[in-house]
Amino acid sequence: MTTSVEPEPAEATSQQRLSLGTAAARQLATTTKSVPQMQGISSRWLLRVLPWVQVSAGTYRVNRRLTYTVGNGIVEFVTTGSEVRVIPPELGELPVFRGFDDGPVLEALADGFLQREYAAGDTLVEAGTPADQIFLVVHGKLTRTAPGEYGEETTLGVLADGDFFGERMPLEPDGVWDFSVRAVTRCTVLTLTRQTFQELADRSDALRTHVAEFGSRPTPPSNKRGEADITVTSGHTGEPVIPGTFVDYEPSPREYELSVAQTVLRVHTRVADLYNEPMNQLEEQLRLTVEALRERQEHEMVNNRDFGLLHNVAPTQRVHTRSGPPTPDDLDELLARRRKTQYLLAHPRTIAAFGRECSNRGLYPKNIEVLGTAVRSWRGVPLLPCNKIPVSPTGTSSIIAMRTGEENQGVVGLHQTGIPDEFQPSLNVRFMGINEQAISSYLVSAYYSAAVLVPDALGVLEDVEIGR
Repeated sequence: MTTSVEPEPAEATSQQRLSLGTAAARQLATTTKSVPQMQGISSRWLLRVLPWVQVSAGTYRVNRRLTYTVGNGIVEFVTTGSEVRVIPPELGELPVFRGFDDGPVLEALADGFLQREYAAGDTLVEAGTPADQIFLVVHGKLTRTAPGEYGEETTLGVLADGDFFGERMPLEPDGVWDFSVRAVTRCTVLTLTRQTFQELADRSDALRTHVAEFGSRPTPPSNKRGEADITVTSGHTGEPVIPGTFVDYEPSPREYELSVAQTVLRVHTRVADLYNEPMNQLEEQLRLTVEALRERQEHEMVNNRDFGLLHNVAPTQRVHTRSGPPTPDDLDELLARRRKTQYLLAHPRTIAAFGRECSNRGLYPKNIEVLGTAVRSWRGVPLLPCNKIPVSPTGTSSIIAMRTGEENQGVVGLHQTGIPDEFQPSLNVRFMGINEQAISSYLVSAYYSAAVLVPDALGVLEDVEIGR
């Protein structure tokens, strides 16, 4: 007896298609597309919050009152292996050597500095002991302290790379230290002893005369900012003689010329002619090119060695952290250096490090709204992210504090609107022609700069550790 077995039906899903597949259907459909995306676009808060001043002549002059303060800059060094030497002309940053330009003598002075290393906690000088050395800080962090009014030590400030102290040693043979200096971290310093200086002065009439003239030179009357004093009398009775006065100006004020960021955008005519639907190829190429130029513009306004904010901070407005990470105490010190601080700018990793320090202390700063966006703040000052502020390989960065606007004597952005072929304010696109390969070229240019109207409008917290 034979039994027949009916074959099993084939699975419809794998053997036989019952409807049109999506792969074939897409041949008759129009794909919905996004415009080209770009990861390099950032928030660019600096460009958004700076007030922009129209510079019709291409140059912006910052007129200030005459300032007498000199020789309070940062000393620079040259390193060869483990040996460090001060650059001889940089000794002019010390007030006593300002204006002294005898090259061989400066070379001899630079050779007279001895390199010394100190460990964290070591004392470099003690208050009340003879001040018989000049110290140049090559690397590291130190604190200056002095006896307080109630017997406790008072911190006078932090010294770091490029700072110096003891510069009045050549003028005060019997001087004593009125403060103590201790190393917070491992430090490298250069020292010039009184004996070495005296030996050089005995061999150089020019050096000896320069120091003598500097010590006997009368100090012009000035205010605490170093500006030429304006004589005013008050609290008098009767008919005393009222003093006359005038406001003196700097004879050679600084001028800022507009800088430029440029590129040449190339688009093949065949692409521009045939592939413009649904998006215009030239417009999309131009949009992304302009974004890249604006990113470069913000980078230059932070880092350019001529007009960039980080390189135009006055020495008195540079603050160093007390312990390394950005603590609330450090930001308070930064805010206290100027009136009406309006913005703080920091790398996003620095903002995260500050948030960790606040959490460790049980502090939770409020968010405030800036231009429609909620951002973190400290003491009511918005803390804005800026990824153009560099982070060093060792994990340190900076925090910028600034006051903005001409009416506040602050920081301003400079541009010129109304330029030919303007595409955006102070940015133009100019057609350059078509070459033999049928490629059309467009010159895209952005003109900009930044100016600091008075020194206390801009400050920076330096050497901020963000990885601890």
